[in-house]
This record gives sequence, structure tokens and C-alpha cells, in this order.
Amino acid sequence: MPPATLDALSHDALVLPPEQRIALAYRLLVSVEPDPEPGADAAWEGEIARRIARFDSGESQAVPAAEVFARLREIAPGQ
Repeated sequence: MPPATLDALSHDALVLPPEQRIALAYRLLVSVEPDPEPGADAAWEGEIARRIARFDSGESQAVPAAEVFARLREIAPGQ
């Protein structure tokens, strides 16, 4: 059997149900992601804790998703 082409694979993938397309996309992404640097998980946990503490203390505020996406559309129209 000849190797599949990108177009053929894409066509086959796009007819899958949404849940299977998401699972396939995740598998593909994981296959090319570099391994995290040592200590990265601990650094992210610390950053998350600091952000939660700032929010809980009133030092920072939540921004509604609709507003965030509207700002992004202004910065990068057509993306």
C-alpha cells in the first residue's frame, strides 16, 4: 500500500466525528511537542498560585472572554 498523502489523511480525518477529530489533533500535537524543561510544572504551579492570590486579594480582576476575544480581533484582524 502506498504511503498516505497529507490531503488524503486530512480528508479522512475531517469526516470523523468531532470527538475523534479532537483526539486525533491531541495525539498529533503531543507527538511533536518537546519535553517540558525540568521544574516547568512546579514553576507553573507557583505562577497559578500567585495569580489566584492576586485575584482573591482584589489586586487583579477577571476580564470577560468576549472582551478578550474582541481585543484579539483588534490586534490581529483576520486571524
